[in-house]
Formats: sequence, structure tokens, C-alpha cells
Amino acid sequence: MLNQYKVMKASIKVLGSGCTKCKNLEKLTNEVVAENNFDAEVSKVDDIMDIMSYHVISTPALVINEKVVIKGYVPSKEEIKKQIEKAING
Repeated sequence: MLNQYKVMKASIKVLGSGCTKCKNLEKLTNEVVAENNFDAEVSKVDDIMDIMSYHVISTPALVINEKVVIKGYVPSKEEIKKQIEKAING
């Protein structure tokens, strides 16, 4: 019997201008992806016009599969993990 659940790859974007908090969020996100073997691609978005297209005015922000899930603070690794799991598993 085939597994009826489809696990999808996550597209993760860290939005930020390059400040310390933004760099920290990018670092933590990459660590969470690696530690949990998530099928995910992490990219950094630092262009202000691209950031504004997500209606984000307070960085850092985390976007998973084109949905802003965290903005304005650096979350814990556990919170990042939960958000990625939610996006991957539905």
C-alpha cells in the first residue's frame, strides 16, 4: 500500500537587511534544517523591495513556502523546527 501522505520540499527564505539578528536567524534556520535532515532549500533575501513584497516591515522574517511565518524577532530553534514541520507535513 502506498503512503497516502505526500511530504513536500520546503522553500525557506530568511528576510533581512544583513543585521546581526537577520544573520542569526539565517544561521539557526540552516542548523535546524541540517540537524533534522529536512528536505528544504534555505535562501537569504536582503533586497528591501523583495522584503516589502512580503508586507514585512520588521525584520528578520522567516518565509516558508511563500508564507510569512515569523517576523520581527529571532525565534528559538524549536520554534523554527515546528514551523518547518508544519509546512512540510501539512
